[in-house]
Amino acid sequence: MPSHEQDAQHIATALRLASDALLLTDPNPRVGCVLCDAEGRVLGQGHTQKAGGPHAEVMALRDAAAQGHSVEGATAYVTLEPCSHHGRTGPCCDALIAAGIGRVVASLADPNPLVAGQGFERLRAAGVEVEFGPGADESRELNIGFFSRMVRKTPWVRLKVAASLDGKTGLENGVSQWITSEPARADGHAWRARASAVLTGVGTVLEDNPRLDVRLVPTPRQPHLVVVDSRLQTPPDAHIFIAGRPVWIYAAARDEAKAAALETRGATVTCLANADGKVDLEAMLKDLAARGVNELHVESGHKLNGSLIREGCVDELLVYLAPKLIGQGLDMASHIHAGGPLTSLAGVLPLEFKSVDMLGPDLRVVARVTGRDRF
Repeated sequence: MPSHEQDAQHIATALRLASDALLLTDPNPRVGCVLCDAEGRVLGQGHTQKAGGPHAEVMALRDAAAQGHSVEGATAYVTLEPCSHHGRTGPCCDALIAAGIGRVVASLADPNPLVAGQGFERLRAAGVEVEFGPGADESRELNIGFFSRMVRKTPWVRLKVAASLDGKTGLENGVSQWITSEPARADGHAWRARASAVLTGVGTVLEDNPRLDVRLVPTPRQPHLVVVDSRLQTPPDAHIFIAGRPVWIYAAARDEAKAAALETRGATVTCLANADGKVDLEAMLKDLAARGVNELHVESGHKLNGSLIREGCVDELLVYLAPKLIGQGLDMASHIHAGGPLTSLAGVLPLEFKSVDMLGPDLRVVARVTGRDRF
């Protein structure tokens, strides 16, 4: 029987493998698997492939077979409960049972209602020893968007802002390129790449005509693009329309002529209005979750930023601060409290710093809205 130290070592390897799948598996979770014999020797390993491809357990079994290793009685270290349902692939718990695996050590249970402990039950029913717990926090963080979608039925929303040290995202005339440095911009593209979709507002589309794709880092896929556009003002010739990339536009009312022009470019137009005649942001998030969006990366102007924060839609802030002072200019977000300016600090939005790092001359701060990850 492997020691606790060996278990921790192999789970750590499985977590590194899961990290290698960061840009690949969406909308499925990022999972890694390591197969070891009783002496702790690695027999095979792998991570989940893109949707429709093999999961981590199957990749590890194939790796072991390719090396001529028998896995009879081996231990499978996996960062998420082996699935027990038929989706695009067969159940991984059945593959492990058929291969003769004797023990499974998993980081945590799968939150998918189609699994939710059933994988563990089937393994135990087949005589496989099951343990779980090591690496749970790391695995959950790696898949926080998947957990959010499965449990809350909304994506994990990460709002990205590039600003000066005094919190300005641009000059009063709208000029904002470039406040931060090239390393910070490349890092921002890496965060885009890991997201299921990038969200912006029509104001940004009209003012900047951005592509909002991933260009500065390698990626096997482009995230979907989401536009909040209450009156369907998005130009059909906007740069956001990139061949092969789905564009989802959310409006408050449907103008048939405008919608038809956008749909001709491949956009999907959805009308979700709130009582104020604007896009219902909470309903939009639920709709995006139903479309398989795990992590939603927001790059928008201060007005939409403020609306998302005010409506309680933001889970995490990704802020790049440049060592510059602008003074008068555009703020990170506007009107984040429904009642207007606060008169007491008791009403501030509480945040928890998750990380603070230097990127070239700039500072990257990841701050999470307190309590948003407790689901």
